[in-house]
Amino acid sequence: MAFFKEFREFALKGNVMDMAVGVIIGGAFGKIVSSLVNDIIMPPIGALIGNTDFSSLRLDITKVRDAAAHATHAVGEMVGGSGETVVKAAAEPVYWNYGNFIQQCVDFTILAFCVFLMVKFMNRLIRKREAAAPVTPPAPSKEEVLLTEIRDLLKARQEKK
Repeated sequence: MAFFKEFREFALKGNVMDMAVGVIIGGAFGKIVSSLVNDIIMPPIGALIGNTDFSSLRLDITKVRDAAAHATHAVGEMVGGSGETVVKAAAEPVYWNYGNFIQQCVDFTILAFCVFLMVKFMNRLIRKREAAAPVTPPAPSKEEVLLTEIRDLLKARQEKK
């Protein structure tokens, strides 16, 4: 029972709940920014460079795989001498999808910029609220009140003499 009680206390702390809300809102915000990038920003950029989507950019590196397979076959024949270890290249082509990486970098940059703008806006609102709020001095602590009373009593005693 102590384990569950400890877990409940942990889960209901303000910081954990704030973090959970932040993760949920962050996920939704990420979807909004992804839509902004994929549906609004990237189509004009793709039209300018002659490609509608960066993620479709790729380089066929099947020749590299085939060259490695032939080199392995040649070494196998030289070492084994039998030629039975023929390495057959797969029928599927191999692509280096660099366009998808570029797309993810663009998405990240725009997302980071949007988060920066949001945090900057929130900081500005907080500064305005703090500037508008009247500054009231904090109430004196019990110790300060007691020390003030002692000082006043000592001062009164000094004046009587």
